[in-house]
Amino acid sequence: MPTYYFDMKDGVPVRDKSGLELVSDGAAIAHSKSLADKVRREKPKGHPALQIVVIDESGREVHRERIYPGAT
Repeated sequence: MPTYYFDMKDGVPVRDKSGLELVSDGAAIAHSKSLADKVRREKPKGHPALQIVVIDESGREVHRERIYPGAT
């Protein structure tokens, strides 16, 4: 299974060094949505540009998930 990395980014990225093995890009995108929900629950207000950037093991960006999509 491929490894995906879930970097947090609001200008300067915080790199995910361990990654997670998942079956597909779709599973990685679903996981990023779940992580975003968890962050919103734990910290209802945060930097409006905060997002999770999903990177596959080849370094390709798969998806960007905004943590606070309604923030400007």
